[in-house]
Amino acid sequence: MKLAVWQGRSPEADLDRALAEAEAALAAAAAMGAAALVLPELWLPGYNQPDIPARALSQDSPPLQRLAAAAKAKATALVVGYAERDGDRTYNSAACFGPDGTLVANHRKVQLYGPRERAIFTPGDRFTTFQLGDEIAAIMICYDVEFAPHIKALSDEGVTVILAPTANMAPFTHVARHTVPAMAANHGLTIVYANYCGIEGDLTYVGSSLIAGPHGEVLAQAGETTALLVAEIPTRDPARLSTQSTDLRAI
Repeated sequence: MKLAVWQGRSPEADLDRALAEAEAALAAAAAMGAAALVLPELWLPGYNQPDIPARALSQDSPPLQRLAAAAKAKATALVVGYAERDGDRTYNSAACFGPDGTLVANHRKVQLYGPRERAIFTPGDRFTTFQLGDEIAAIMICYDVEFAPHIKALSDEGVTVILAPTANMAPFTHVARHTVPAMAANHGLTIVYANYCGIEGDLTYVGSSLIAGPHGEVLAQAGETTALLVAEIPTRDPARLSTQSTDLRAI
């Protein structure tokens, strides 16, 4: 299976631009045989935008339906981060539309980062898993993927691929360079980590989106500018997979 990442600059609340860029990236990923494309965290409307609750979208909103139609047209799954409105609550969410355009998963970020996120969003309270081809997939959002107990729990459930929209900013370059590959290796799964690049307000994003394989290999990694990554994930080799989960001794 091939998986893809779009690393782009924040659309800065320009929904027409955000949707057009997503559609173009999806078309390119599909042309290269990718089964799924992952976009950054809060792609709709952009991570560091004002008035996010006022810009939040319901799951059946026209922008998300347009992306669902694009996924169906290209027969390629699409994971998109968005600000989700549900009643009087706002969530930092990511939706996955399957290759037939149906909503197959909607994850709400569990680990909200910093006082700004905690002031805006309600935290999610569960993991989100689903079938993606022959793989068992999960969505995690940015800070979620930095917590080893969460990755262990998903691995223990049989998850083999984590799709992770993110908005990783300076100075936290270690996350893409070291944390994500280590999490993938330590728990024997693939992590697809889709970040922003460039500047949005007072944040500078570090780019470095990557696809990390289950044996610790970096299958593809971006630099500091816009990029589309596509990589074929390897067949998991039992002889090379970490056995930490079964070897852990409780003390």
